[in-house]
Amino acid sequence: MPRRRKQAYRYEGGRVAVAIAQHPREFVGVALAALATIAIFVNALFLQHGPHPAPIFASRSAVNAFAPPTNVAAVRSDPIAALIAPTQRVAAVQRALSDFGYGQIKATGVSGPETQAAIEKFERDHHMPATGQISDALVHQLAAMTGRPLD
Repeated sequence: MPRRRKQAYRYEGGRVAVAIAQHPREFVGVALAALATIAIFVNALFLQHGPHPAPIFASRSAVNAFAPPTNVAAVRSDPIAALIAPTQRVAAVQRALSDFGYGQIKATGVSGPETQAAIEKFERDHHMPATGQISDALVHQLAAMTGRPLD
């Protein structure tokens, strides 16, 4: 009679099943690492919106996404942004006030405490109501002093 070989494990799955049965903890670790790697790739490739932050991966459309908007009306639709945005009128008033010695004001186009103090001083010197705000009367008076329109 022929002798039969004795097999340690009798799985029909083959070598992989034998390896899993012999090292179950290692198999769980490898399976978790593979799932984590797949999850990271899916997240990076499909779930992230917007351009990639690294310039090497940026496409032409992603580079243009950081450009300022060309539609100025869309920017001006926000009333708060319109109040704090730098304007040429404010910068012109700041330059004129600085030229006539009403303070060391930088012409930034944004009205701040220094600009308001200089406007109040100018208004008091010219017998105007001291509001500290840029008004049409203030712009008209400054334009008359400089000899050129400020707007």
